[in-house]
Amino acid sequence: MTADLIDLAVAGDQDAFRQLVAPFERELKVHCYRMLGSFADAEDAFQDALLAAWQGLPGFEGRASVRTWLYRVATSRCLNARRSAQRRQGQPGRPGTVPAGTLPPGTLPPALAAARPPEPTRLGEVTWLEPCPDSLLEGLADPAPGPEARYEAREAVSLAFVTAVQRLPPRQRAVLLLRDVLGFPASESARILAVTEESVTSALKRARATLRTSLPDPAGPPPAPGSPVEKDLVERLTRAYEAGDVDAIIALFADDAWLTMPPAPLEYQGRALIARFLTAIAFRDGRTYRLVPVRANGQLAFAAYLRHPNGDESQANGLHVLTLTTLPTVTPTVLPTTLPAVPDNPTSTSSPSGLMIQAMTRFPSSVFPRFGLPPS
Repeated sequence: MTADLIDLAVAGDQDAFRQLVAPFERELKVHCYRMLGSFADAEDAFQDALLAAWQGLPGFEGRASVRTWLYRVATSRCLNARRSAQRRQGQPGRPGTVPAGTLPPGTLPPALAAARPPEPTRLGEVTWLEPCPDSLLEGLADPAPGPEARYEAREAVSLAFVTAVQRLPPRQRAVLLLRDVLGFPASESARILAVTEESVTSALKRARATLRTSLPDPAGPPPAPGSPVEKDLVERLTRAYEAGDVDAIIALFADDAWLTMPPAPLEYQGRALIARFLTAIAFRDGRTYRLVPVRANGQLAFAAYLRHPNGDESQANGLHVLTLTTLPTVTPTVLPTTLPAVPDNPTSTSSPSGLMIQAMTRFPSSVFPRFGLPPS
């Protein structure tokens, strides 16, 4: 059947071509997203790959499967797109401690700059990062990766993973995704990238070493979507956020949590800094919000709508994607009755399950249409 479709497609039958590539479209889109980190750029690269595949089909010799050939075309287009973006934007700087006054003009959106945000922990590198709607992840053609893969399909689309792989050189990124996410053997990966197996092995070794140091290691796995503990966190965060209760919001964050906000490069770590940002920026001038739970990158997320002062209407403000972790519960130590009682820490977790927010990534409201979210 595949050979017949190829023959028809080569002869100019567009319906045959669509049938040929349809089983792989969703996974190829996800691959482009992992490669580029930007959902919009991934869509463009995917469409470019389809056009290139259609035009290059007469040269398909059948020495590899159609799936492998399509991955070769899509990966090539992603590498080209990344090189073009780097030429336009310049190489991103490395993160680090930010001295006062080092943000160049135009780095922040005008509204955020005018609000004078507190000094961040560091400046982020991956300012082009965008969220991926969970609808793209449903019904993946290959939800179970190949036998040589090291990451599960959904784990490899989390914001933490996608961010980490963006820091790799493009060729290393492609090798790691082909080998450790999709499970292609070294020989097949080499064919996809048009390089030697030795080159693939060397690039993979370097990529793995970099990822070990840059990918956060969560204290515990996140809960299952829709589980009672996740529902409990949704209720508590919604209640606190809509009330503008910064203390209650911060109580849901892990001690070393991060708040990031691409495309702005500001990154804040720790409860104190995150609380300072929320107070000075998010809830300034008595602002209040309405939250709508959604899912992005296989993670819990919230669409935030800024309420108008009259309270009757609200406007799209931003999408907050949460990275959750379960901290180990600690059995309280029984103190001798001769010692005074130790007061509870008011900033400690109020979650009986130990479920905490390890990171919150805020995206602008321009991403709302991809999630089917209304503007108000």
